[in-house]
Amino acid sequence: MTSTTSPVLLTGGTGTLGRRVIPLLRAAGRDVRVLSRHDHRPRDGAEFVTGDVSTGDGLDVAVEGVDTVVHCAGSAKGDADKARNLTEAASRAGVRHLVFISVVGADRIPVVSRVDHAMYGYFAAKREAERIVAGSGVPWTTLRATQFHDWVLVLLRQMARMPVMPLWGGARFQPVDSGEVAARLVELALGEPAGLVPDVAGPRVHSMEELAQSYLRASGKRRLTISPKAPGKAAAAYRQGANLAPERAVGRRTWEEFLAAQTPGDL
Repeated sequence: MTSTTSPVLLTGGTGTLGRRVIPLLRAAGRDVRVLSRHDHRPRDGAEFVTGDVSTGDGLDVAVEGVDTVVHCAGSAKGDADKARNLTEAASRAGVRHLVFISVVGADRIPVVSRVDHAMYGYFAAKREAERIVAGSGVPWTTLRATQFHDWVLVLLRQMARMPVMPLWGGARFQPVDSGEVAARLVELALGEPAGLVPDVAGPRVHSMEELAQSYLRASGKRRLTISPKAPGKAAAAYRQGANLAPERAVGRRTWEEFLAAQTPGDL
C-alpha cells in the first residue's frame, strides 16, 4: 500500500505532459516534488529539487521519503540510462510504485537500421526503458499513449516552414489530448502497481494528409504537400498502423477541437 502523505516525485515536470500532471496531483491532495536539472523556486504548489535522470546526479536525495514516482522525462536518446538511473535510486529508497509513460507501438515498430533510428528511435528508446522498469524490482505501472495533439502541431508547424510540406506517405496518427493522458497517469499513480495497463489513444485515426490540410486551414497558410514513402522497416510498420490503437480510442478531445483552441501565435 502506497502512502498518501509522502510526496510524489515527478520527472519531466516542466514538459508538455508533466506540467499537466502537477495540478492534478495537487487537486488529489498529494504533495508534489519535481525533479529538474535547474534550480527552481517552488511554484504551482510543488517543490522543485535539482537532479538529472540522465546522469543520476541528485536522485538519491530526490527519492528520499517518496513512495510513488511518476516518470515523464523521456526523449529519443538516453531513455534507457534515465530509466536505469531512476529505478536504481528508487530501489535503494524503497519506492513502492513507479509509473512510466511510454508510447503505443514501442513493442511493434522495429528500429534496426540507421534510417530507422534517425526517424523512429523514440520507439526503441521507450521499449528499452520499459524493459528496465519492468525488470528493476520496483513495483511498476506502464501506460502507453499515442502521439499528443501538441506533438502533431509542432511537427506540422515545422514542416510548414518550407514552401512544400514533405509529409510521411501512408502514415496515420491517432492524436490524443495530453491533459487526458495526464489525468490517466495521476489515476494510476494514486492506485496500486498494475504492470502494463491498456493503452490511451485519441478518438480518431487521421491520415497525415488530413492533419496537414486541417492545420493549413486553421493557420491560413497555403502550401503544396508531397507524400513520399519513407524507406525502412520502421516506416513500413508505421504505414501498417503499428503506432495506432483504434480499439483503445478512449480520448475525448478531437484534433479539430484542439486546433480551434489554439491562438494565432501557436499556429
